[in-house]
Amino acid sequence: MTDEQRKMHKKLAVDCFNSTWDLIDIKERTKKEDYIMIKTALDSLYHWMQIGEPLNFARGEWQVSRVYSLAGDGKSALAHGENSLKYCLENGIGGFDLSFAYESIARAYSLLGDEENEAEYIELAKESAELIGDNDNKNYLISELNTI
Repeated sequence: MTDEQRKMHKKLAVDCFNSTWDLIDIKERTKKEDYIMIKTALDSLYHWMQIGEPLNFARGEWQVSRVYSLAGDGKSALAHGENSLKYCLENGIGGFDLSFAYESIARAYSLLGDEENEAEYIELAKESAELIGDNDNKNYLISELNTI
């Protein structure tokens, strides 16, 4: 892959990731906006998979899990949350990213009505949050857990 191709993939990965956040922030999305939100998250992950590293993959899988949760698709949210967790565990990625991988799985289990696994993954997220050095990031994680 040429440097130009790598730069293109990185730009598209970042642009799609940020566009997805813009859609996540909409409180009442239309079905079309949900569809676009899912596609931009998947597109971002695709481009990271071309040139990124495990941290990019873990974050991309987390974002895909989140958008599927927001769209009400618990099965897809769970699959991508598990992928995020796998990247974290296999690559020694902890703290913030590990906590959010657990959070995404808890959120998916909540959608699926599996209260036992939901509670287990919320607890894992809280435990791993203790390793987050930045209090703002830790508080953000806790606030997100409280929305499940």
